[in-house]
Amino acid sequence: MPRRTTDYRGLTESSRLRLLHAVQRRPGQSLKSLAAAAGIHVNTARDHLRVLEDEGLLYRAPADTGQRGRPPMQYFPVDDSAQNQAARGRAAEASARGALLRRISPDLDHGDHLGHSAQHQLDVLYEHLDDAGMEPVIDSTALTVGVRPCLYQGLLEDERPVVCSVHANLVRQQLDQVDGPLTLRRLHPFTTAHSCLLVLGTDDTEPATQQLGIDANRTDAELADFALRAQQRALAEGQETACQV
Repeated sequence: MPRRTTDYRGLTESSRLRLLHAVQRRPGQSLKSLAAAAGIHVNTARDHLRVLEDEGLLYRAPADTGQRGRPPMQYFPVDDSAQNQAARGRAAEASARGALLRRISPDLDHGDHLGHSAQHQLDVLYEHLDDAGMEPVIDSTALTVGVRPCLYQGLLEDERPVVCSVHANLVRQQLDQVDGPLTLRRLHPFTTAHSCLLVLGTDDTEPATQQLGIDANRTDAELADFALRAQQRALAEGQETACQV
């Protein structure tokens, strides 16, 4: 799909990734606290947070201090598209574009059998991943989404705990931003050396893919350790295949 002017620009910047991770892990922090967590200057953090807000990935709200004067701002992840104008616009555009594409090509498999609300969630998730350059492939029957190449591939060695946690949380938040039954059940990191598999589910269904999956709610350390072992396994299997050829 052709790139759009609203494609994400800042997610591969390591400082922004650390800031977003800090917001996801402990919502409601101040600018100063987030700058310290990311290990960057306050002015740099302010600029990065503005980019993340402009891209619909977080929002800010004044703290209730009970004192006079301008209150400090707190930062939160976007769990509802109404919390951020950019997120709201992306969700509306994704729904409209998905409906248009299905009218042009009725055979497109974007979850028609799951109902309108789930279909809307898949549209939003697809556009988020596509805008990030991750080439999503949705299987609405198995409730899986294949993604490649890994957006954060260049940061994996130094930022693995941050990368896996942020990735899982972004997917979960995209699904939560619009009303619907779908949730992220598992992230299968490195099903190949350069791709991952997202496993979705609903309250009344169990995802089809179970083996080697990690629960999206695991800690950063668990996500990082699992992803490291999965990548090593995928790389080893790829090398073995190449030798056999």
